[in-house]
Amino acid sequence: MNPATSTAYLAGQVSARAVVFFMILALLFFLPAGTVNYWQAWMWLATIIFLMLITLAYLLKNDPALLERRMRMRERRGGQQKIILVSGIFLTLSFILPGFDVRYGWSQMPVWVAILSNAIVILGYLMVLLVFKTNSYTSRIVEVEAGQKVISTGPYAIVRHPMYVGSFLTYAFTPLALGSYWAFIPGLMILPVLVFRIIDEEKLLLRDLPGYPEYTQKVKYRMLPGIW
Repeated sequence: MNPATSTAYLAGQVSARAVVFFMILALLFFLPAGTVNYWQAWMWLATIIFLMLITLAYLLKNDPALLERRMRMRERRGGQQKIILVSGIFLTLSFILPGFDVRYGWSQMPVWVAILSNAIVILGYLMVLLVFKTNSYTSRIVEVEAGQKVISTGPYAIVRHPMYVGSFLTYAFTPLALGSYWAFIPGLMILPVLVFRIIDEEKLLLRDLPGYPEYTQKVKYRMLPGIW
């Protein structure tokens, strides 16, 4: 398979997954809401689709190997499998509850809160994209590949896990962007899940990634400077 064919195949695989993903999300949003007249959901979906297209175009052109890594979904570490399961529960709740909230009017959220939260979602996603630009080894699963090196530039000069910072902002503020204060509660629960994921991931990195112990002495904090 030549590079052009391989890239086209990869783009097709990612696009097919994305279509299924957005169809599922649309069902999770609009069925509980009981209507498609749900502007917050349309705003969020349009935002994420646009950002994903930008990311796909960038990776296909500049780093298809990273895109291929991001296609891997199966965690091999038992602890990480449990963490993914728990995170899936909280994410599902944070996607389903907003529709019910809109249907029954639990939150009565001002328009500006949803729009500001959507802007924070965008910020979080752009932080992840910056990480992709900086580190070609940001696999979706916890692993250390042959030849992988420690990255200590860009956002990695500030915290050790900048991608999780961006992911937290995106996931935590999605419920508010969707118009629900109540769904913000399971959205916030993504933070302790990420903490456990990082703790387990660093055990692997300290053991298998050359230079990582020295990096942890240089960059002290995992997610938030001065805190943790």
